[in-house]
Amino acid sequence: MELVKQFKNCSEICRTSYQTTKIETTETHIVPLLPTPVRLQEYGVGVFNSAATKSALKKSLKKQYILVNDSVASTATWIRGGETITITFPEETKPKRELILPLKVLFEDEHLAMIHKPAGIQVSGNSFKTIANALGQNLKPSSLPDKVRPQPIHRLDYATSGILLVGKTSLSIRELNKLFEEKTVAKVYYAVTMGEMDGQGTINLPIENKLSRSHYEVIESVPSERFGTLNLVKLKPETGRRHQLRIHLSSIGNPILGDKDYGQEGLILNGKGLYLHAHSLTFIHPFTAEEIHIQDQLPERFRKIFTTLH
Repeated sequence: MELVKQFKNCSEICRTSYQTTKIETTETHIVPLLPTPVRLQEYGVGVFNSAATKSALKKSLKKQYILVNDSVASTATWIRGGETITITFPEETKPKRELILPLKVLFEDEHLAMIHKPAGIQVSGNSFKTIANALGQNLKPSSLPDKVRPQPIHRLDYATSGILLVGKTSLSIRELNKLFEEKTVAKVYYAVTMGEMDGQGTINLPIENKLSRSHYEVIESVPSERFGTLNLVKLKPETGRRHQLRIHLSSIGNPILGDKDYGQEGLILNGKGLYLHAHSLTFIHPFTAEEIHIQDQLPERFRKIFTTLH
């Protein structure tokens, strides 16, 4: 049974106790020696399990939940090394609930990991059923002093499957985020598109008034009675806008098979999901300086369509 099918049945992947307990969450972190000072709101990303994201950290600072050397911290607080940072959340009532979701681990070391994200699951967010909530049970804890709860570094759409990069320490989370900001992570996707296409090309279409660029190459095309032509397309996005590949392919008249948001009316494939897969990531490991190139095999439903994949 595919993981995504297991995930749809909550009774199979989560346990819930309806007893509730009042909890006051307190976490303490001692800052190691830093080469240069950094703002707390940047340093603290990934440090605390109870405020793991940048937005959660900013909210905690605004509500004065964070102390640095016993003084209330703010967004203007700088960290230089040696400080004791404490974050305390007031009492709240939480249900005892545990998510059980096995994930395929493609690569893992003390600093980072890469996992296969099934289609039909959110990476993170307010929902209980997310990849982020399942990482702790699937990855080995880092032995490094700044280890934190594993955190996804980037996003994949709910309907997209494929490779997802995860940070396991506060320093690795910052360094990996920097790689994405500097656009030094090479990403390759594969999609199944509809309609006749040029063999290759570049799509330059701004998204939300921001520069967006995607390169594509048609690997194989097959005739389809319902869709005319189906294409196996290799995609290399230069930028990382929300829904970029889906919007770009739709803009040239070749929407992705199964795309209910950007597909053509009357040609929506229901029940099979979105045929978009994050196939590989290539980057220089920020701590070992080795080139990392990890691939995630295309789903079986892709291989059923194209002879190239047999």
